[in-house]
Amino acid sequence: MRSGSSDSDKSSDKSSVPLCDRLFERITAHPQRRISFAEFMAIALYDPDYGYYATPSPRIGAAGDFYTSPHLDAAFGELLAEQFAELWHLLGAPHPFTLVEMGAGQGILAADVLRYLYREHYACFEAVNYVIVEISAAMRAEQQRRLQPLADSGQVRWCSWEEMPLDSVTGCFFSNELVDAFPVHQVAIAQGQLQEIYVTLAPAPASDGPGARFAEALGELSTPALAEYFQLVGVDLPSDRYPDGYRTEVNLAALNWLQTVADRLHRGYVITIDYGYPAQRYYSPTRTTGTLQCYYQHAHHSDPYLHIGRQDLTAHVDFTALERQGDRCGLDTLGFVPQGLFLMALGLGDRLAALSYPEPGVAVNLAELLQQRDRLQSLIDPLRLGNFGVLVQGKGIDPAALPKGLQTPSSLGVV
Repeated sequence: MRSGSSDSDKSSDKSSVPLCDRLFERITAHPQRRISFAEFMAIALYDPDYGYYATPSPRIGAAGDFYTSPHLDAAFGELLAEQFAELWHLLGAPHPFTLVEMGAGQGILAADVLRYLYREHYACFEAVNYVIVEISAAMRAEQQRRLQPLADSGQVRWCSWEEMPLDSVTGCFFSNELVDAFPVHQVAIAQGQLQEIYVTLAPAPASDGPGARFAEALGELSTPALAEYFQLVGVDLPSDRYPDGYRTEVNLAALNWLQTVADRLHRGYVITIDYGYPAQRYYSPTRTTGTLQCYYQHAHHSDPYLHIGRQDLTAHVDFTALERQGDRCGLDTLGFVPQGLFLMALGLGDRLAALSYPEPGVAVNLAELLQQRDRLQSLIDPLRLGNFGVLVQGKGIDPAALPKGLQTPSSLGVV
């Protein structure tokens, strides 16, 4: 079993002491002195006082722990805006046309989308009602500072799921790198049986002095939904194909989230952009340690018990689960493509060509031109962000009328 120290017993770990104390209290209060990994991850990331996403210090970008596509170049948001403008026409140009961004980070994507719609698709811009669902108070405050003029005009607003009526949205729900940050359960194969990995406490080594440290323990599944999940995605786990010691993740929160979205969508689309795989690839018997990763100061590792509250925790997205859950919730799967193909279909290739062949007589800064070209290449490079998945689902629309971003010769169906 893996274990990692907390800041309560190792100050050099740079964990949040109050958050570790809160986790210790939660574990010791449990009759079996343990909590699921999903509960541990939820507290580490979203504790309202000390969680990773609750504190106001930089989390994304050069001063933070990781980048997202909007940080590389405004082209990402502008091409997404091209897709939104087309969706507006496919829906019959409704007014209002509601765009719901879920988990809006620092508000960069929202600003890029709205700025481009104002400049290039003004009729669509006038129809847009831009709604942000953000559970992090620190992120919400940063978004409100960045988007204040639009918020003052009433075109951008923030609301909770509870404040959004059922069957009320005509438009598009969308997210970029949201689902990977949902808390996941961890499970493992032990003696041919599917068991859950729990977080518990163990005595700290004598060399560390008095105290406790986080450790892991196997036990029965905390909910039958974990076994039902593998039936949903068509994966035979456990089976003889999976060795003892095999461990992986189950994102039950993603299923609940998609149900929440589908319940509020009257007519329109759901676009999910994230890194992940179809289920058969995600749960390959050769992927014996799962996909959980930790990001701290632009480096990644696999120990979630370091830098607690100060590092990001993520797991890849099972896109098959989102497709199958969508089926159960009344959403049609329109397509699943790599981000690179999605952006190329929306015009990124034309932008790259324009950089390669600038207009005659126009002065160019070669260094800036090469830097921008590299940023655009990063958005489509299959070894970088271009390999992210884009899943498009719809409700109350003609499934044969594919959005432009899916109109590629290499479109991939989710298995």
